[in-house]
Amino acid sequence: MLHSFHIPVLGLAFSIDSPLKVAQYGISSVISIVDDELIERIRAYYCQLHQIDFEAIPKKEYDFRAKRITSYLNLAKELVHQQIDHIKQVFELDPDSSRYFNLLPNDSPIKSDYNQLVSESNIHKKKELAAQLSKYIQAGDIDVNIMSKVDKLNTSTNGLPAEEKLSDALAALRGFANSDLRSSVVLSAGMNPRLYAYISELKQFWPEADGTFNKRITLKVSDYRSAFVQAKFLAKKGVWVSEFRIESGLNCGGHAFATEGYLLGPIMEEFKHKKEELQAELFQVYQQYWSQRNTDLQQSPSIKYTVQGGVGTAEEHRFLLEYYDFDAVGWGSPFLLVPEATTVDDETLHALATASADDFYISDASPLGVPFNNFRPSSAEQLRIQRIERGRPGSPCKKKYLVSNTEYTGQPICTASREYQHLKIKELQEKQLTAEAYKQAYEDIIVKTCLCDGLAAPAYIKYGILKAKESNAVSICPGPNTSWFKGVFSLDQMISHIYGRDNILKDHTRPLFLISELRLYIAHIQKYVETNRSAIDDKKIRYVDKFKMQLQAGINYYKELKDKLSSFPTHVTQAIPTELHQMELQLEHIKFS
Repeated sequence: MLHSFHIPVLGLAFSIDSPLKVAQYGISSVISIVDDELIERIRAYYCQLHQIDFEAIPKKEYDFRAKRITSYLNLAKELVHQQIDHIKQVFELDPDSSRYFNLLPNDSPIKSDYNQLVSESNIHKKKELAAQLSKYIQAGDIDVNIMSKVDKLNTSTNGLPAEEKLSDALAALRGFANSDLRSSVVLSAGMNPRLYAYISELKQFWPEADGTFNKRITLKVSDYRSAFVQAKFLAKKGVWVSEFRIESGLNCGGHAFATEGYLLGPIMEEFKHKKEELQAELFQVYQQYWSQRNTDLQQSPSIKYTVQGGVGTAEEHRFLLEYYDFDAVGWGSPFLLVPEATTVDDETLHALATASADDFYISDASPLGVPFNNFRPSSAEQLRIQRIERGRPGSPCKKKYLVSNTEYTGQPICTASREYQHLKIKELQEKQLTAEAYKQAYEDIIVKTCLCDGLAAPAYIKYGILKAKESNAVSICPGPNTSWFKGVFSLDQMISHIYGRDNILKDHTRPLFLISELRLYIAHIQKYVETNRSAIDDKKIRYVDKFKMQLQAGINYYKELKDKLSSFPTHVTQAIPTELHQMELQLEHIKFS
């Protein structure tokens, strides 16, 4: 990698075309391929923008979902390839002012060669250096993301169940596999055995003669055990995991998959010390699978380790790379404030740039039933409240990507839909509950919001392709770390901040990101105890005890880690003992009794 950071997937629309904005500078980013309708419309937009013939892929066409995804990914690769060619041409004409090389980290050997070129006065030597450097100009990866469990089984045009391979996740995977990209699919949100088994059927994921892969697998995981279990399951089917992308359970954007009290610091420490053991055990299983198919693999494929979640300073970035020996760091939510990298409508962008810490919160808004990072000023949240006030809670359900509930219907429906909430509230009204119990149950129903429309809307608004009668309400799911970034930034400013050439954070009271995550976990278990206080049982007591034990182990780990933070500003390191002591006291008081 030319850069030591990547831009993770950001909702549906926010990074839908990020590669078309940043890949030309060697920066890798991730596209969500959940919403094929969004993908088709963005493809149409870019074809029109670049005067390319566009042929729509209608829903009545067989395997339309996979074909739409393949077509858009191929277009993205073609456009990025054109951008790279243009950069090379400009570089040959004026090598002294290349944005491509100026954005690279200062410690990059390529950046050093570029600086030598700029200072070189001999014309012939300068041309030689420029010719050599031109070979290093390459695009960042165009990776894709699939939430493994967002895998609705579909019906055919005659209303009968469609083939299993036409399910949402399998079709999306096939769309990526059939594309011209040579990159990774990032699998997140847990294990889907059907999807994982299907990967092994696709030859694009099989090892090539030189041991490399046309298409690679990246697992987004929250702890070592999950990484090992999922990777071993895949290795048994002849599928190699080329990257483990460790993400904080709570200090991240999007859905928040909390661990059972395992904190990011100790998790990274475990990966740091078990890399060789993990690779050796996985390769043994992987090698056995392929030897049974007369393919002799002598050397283990490589594995990259990356991490993301709440990172906000150059010191934190370097520490993750150097102390934990990670290959790259994901910078997600801060890039929502960089229009050159992401797609955010102007109203939402202004709200993010001027938001306070209280505007960011973990909610129960997601129909998936997983805690969801929400943003109070979002227009989708305002629309949800307006519908409730009008006596019409819930949303129209058109895309149906998150349908899962069959309490009242034969076909699954979404818990954020108007249909479901109407039926659920009607059932609730028939129960003879106390006013307090009714209010809580009612809030649990109406808190769900439509993510399919809300997470796609910003691209439609930004590019002027919102259709008549479509909602312009925007859902956005930034991590709490976003509150420290005040303003809208250029790509150069954000990258200079990441690499320590600049500091765009105005508030110097920001705690170490590991401390912020610990605080989120304490709040999480405190809320769990308060929510379950009226229905205590042995299982819940054991869960809380184990959770607290893991948090205490994390606190003890951070007490020792403090001595390894000499590269951090003193105001950060000096605050850590007091912060840990305060959170220890909080933890002691969290109990059911």
